[in-house]
Amino acid sequence: MLNKKKITKAWFKGLQDLICETVLELEKKSGSKARFKTNKWKKGEYRIIKGNVIEKGGIAFSNVTGTFPKEFAKQIPGTEKNKKFWSTGVSVVLHPANPKVPALHFNTRHIITGKNWFGGGIDATPCFKDAKLKKQFHNKLKTMCENHNKSYYKNYKKWCDEYFYLPHRKEIRGIGGIFFDYKMDDWKKDFDFVKDVGLTFNDIVRDIISQKMNEKFTKKDKEIQLLKRGRYVEYNLLYDRGTKFGLNTGGNIDAILMSMPPNAKWK
Repeated sequence: MLNKKKITKAWFKGLQDLICETVLELEKKSGSKARFKTNKWKKGEYRIIKGNVIEKGGIAFSNVTGTFPKEFAKQIPGTEKNKKFWSTGVSVVLHPANPKVPALHFNTRHIITGKNWFGGGIDATPCFKDAKLKKQFHNKLKTMCENHNKSYYKNYKKWCDEYFYLPHRKEIRGIGGIFFDYKMDDWKKDFDFVKDVGLTFNDIVRDIISQKMNEKFTKKDKEIQLLKRGRYVEYNLLYDRGTKFGLNTGGNIDAILMSMPPNAKWK
């Protein structure tokens, strides 16, 4: 019988290492000697970098066990008889120094209660309209998704657009991407898909950032970026499931809030 906990935990830990290596390669290309600051805690490890390319980036691995609070448990499958859970996953937020580079976000997770499922997604938040970037980003996701199931991209893109919507602003946070949750159709096929999502995000980080990190920008561009980051903060604190899940399951507060940008502005 497969040891699902051991297998998924090892995969996510390796993915954290892989994405960190990719970010360090980009920093090295820019002439930066920036390194990740590693913060370990009893239920995982999160790494923060502040460099020339990534003004602030966080790449976190977690492996958390516990019991859901009674009210929160009502929202979670498989907790009807037992509110205990086991979870592992990786979460990444990259806030670039250059406003021409989009902020990139990714997470995947495996959660076991009375049931077990995968969730996650990839999305991008540019500061400026860029049709070429948007097409490149979505084509990459579409190809990856359709290698697994022809309906995945259409369904998960729609879910992402609806998920990353700020009702009080009446706007989508960025250019979307894919989002999925409670994925428990076939464990092996679902895990293969989740692994591909992680590897695809790593490719997106390398390709998109390297293409745009040397583009020129102005003080006005930076001001627009700070205002856009304000929207990012609003969304993560008000609506993000990952933030709520972490805070309701005894997660490390600093690791959960590593998604916050280094600075932001509001009019």
